[in-house]
Amino acid sequence: MIELRDVGFEYVTTGRRTRAIQEVSLRVPRGASVAFVGASGCGKSTLLKLIAGLVTATRGVVTVDGRPVVAPLKNVGMAFQNPVLLPWRSVLDNLYLPLEVLRENGDRRALDRAQWRKRALDLLRTVGLAGAESKQPRELSGGMRQRVSLCRALIHEPELLLLDEPFAALDAFTREEMWELHQALRAEQRFTSVLVTHDLREAVFVADTIYVMASDPGRIGHVHEIALPRPRVQADVYGHAATELIGLMRAEIRPPRAPA
Repeated sequence: MIELRDVGFEYVTTGRRTRAIQEVSLRVPRGASVAFVGASGCGKSTLLKLIAGLVTATRGVVTVDGRPVVAPLKNVGMAFQNPVLLPWRSVLDNLYLPLEVLRENGDRRALDRAQWRKRALDLLRTVGLAGAESKQPRELSGGMRQRVSLCRALIHEPELLLLDEPFAALDAFTREEMWELHQALRAEQRFTSVLVTHDLREAVFVADTIYVMASDPGRIGHVHEIALPRPRVQADVYGHAATELIGLMRAEIRPPRAPA
């Protein structure tokens, strides 16, 4: 589904070139779920933008579905830490937004208006928000707004879902509910998922493969395949094997300092 071959990215500020990403190569199979973890500033979100086509690699090649990414992708859903719901629209009308964009671009996935409503209501029911379609964003809790954001990202049934710390602002209990929700939606819609997160337990629950990023410049430092069975339950990420892996990744991200 996704392939990066010797990908690098540089940006220029006040005449100075900074290398943000250096020689990243990886492949993500169709239907897989992967996560990028690492310290702040290591290039996790930049990699997500490269895959989405929001920025263009300065070297190497990014391909999705075998085609080079040279512009923003169309068949993709995205969710961020801030749900960014339009405050003047109801929940239902916020969900319609991607379909409206598709319709304006003549995309066949836009379907007709009656089918929009059925698909939106089905998604809201799946995420436990049946009956909330007429509410305004200000009437929802943070967890509810993030559920709406996830529905909006999936309403056009994208083949690829890109997540940039979408659950970071939620309380611990709601965050764990969102991990399970992501797992259920992926089993149902069979999309490929790429997650950027600072939460190592979240990465272990959500991902099949975890890429630990190193910094200055950003690059893949370590790769871990997650052997936990699916569907996963919360106890899996608090067991011995997961806890040991999380400790290892924490040391890879911030190696222990030598004694003075």
